[in-house]
Amino acid sequence: MSSRSTIAIVGFGGRFAARAARFAGRRLARRLRTSMKSALPTSLWLTLALCGSAFAQLAPAAPAEMISNYRLQHGEERVTSDSTLSRIAHEQAVAMASKDVLDHGVLGPFSSRVASSKSERAAENIAYGYDSFSKTLGQWIDSSEHRKNLLMHGASKVGVASAKSARTGRTYWAMVIAGGYERSRSASPSAKPTKSPRTEQACRMKVLGLCL
Repeated sequence: MSSRSTIAIVGFGGRFAARAARFAGRRLARRLRTSMKSALPTSLWLTLALCGSAFAQLAPAAPAEMISNYRLQHGEERVTSDSTLSRIAHEQAVAMASKDVLDHGVLGPFSSRVASSKSERAAENIAYGYDSFSKTLGQWIDSSEHRKNLLMHGASKVGVASAKSARTGRTYWAMVIAGGYERSRSASPSAKPTKSPRTEQACRMKVLGLCL
């Protein structure tokens, strides 16, 4: 009896210990899952933040900003991107890419193409070869005539576009820079002064410039 009882007590203690261990294991597993769930969003957020920061650091500057930086280094004012000039540049780049030719006149004279910008003066740079604008800008800077257009005095707006040739894979670039918008507005003919109806009615006869 005593030996059996002892064995039974030992067996019960073993089952109790096993159950206690399983219970403790379940609690530990729940705690670990909760900890992982709470930590995962934080780690994911940190990863996304770091990736976004790296992307922002590696993203190239916009063409207008790059041109402005070059102009500021040479004493000229900053230029801003303009939708009309960007459209003109885009049409030029697409036309050159479709015909696979580097030519200012592929769509007609530049003066007629840029007329819609309503600017007093404008210039155009074109190029092909590089996929990145930074290298294309370097080409223009190394050319005296293209550099002169980049540093146009009084320029305030710019448009840049590129297009790739389906036949050769060349990337064609076009830049249109313009200025003198204020002068063109002030030079527009003002409305002619109208004569007062009272004056017309009162003056029925003029003799030697005198109103009678």
